[in-house]
Amino acid sequence: MTNDTMTNSTTTNRTGDSTTSAAGTWVAVGPAGAVGSIHRAPDGFHVELFGRRSTGGVFPSLGSAKSAVHAAMGPHADRPEFRAH
Repeated sequence: MTNDTMTNSTTTNRTGDSTTSAAGTWVAVGPAGAVGSIHRAPDGFHVELFGRRSTGGVFPSLGSAKSAVHAAMGPHADRPEFRAH
């Protein structure tokens, strides 16, 4: 796993180097596999939680959407890795 942090259009790795990404979808991957996804849309970032009936909601920023996915994993869960697709 990497320690990369995704922002709206830039990936910054742990050494501080940045690369441009035109990603519109990020998949959240935890120890047991994919747990959800985030999709960029004109009205914000849509969260989908795998294995849940309802949608995870729409968030104004990628950071808040990532936090929502992490919170939905339950207490004491490690933060998932977010992979741009």
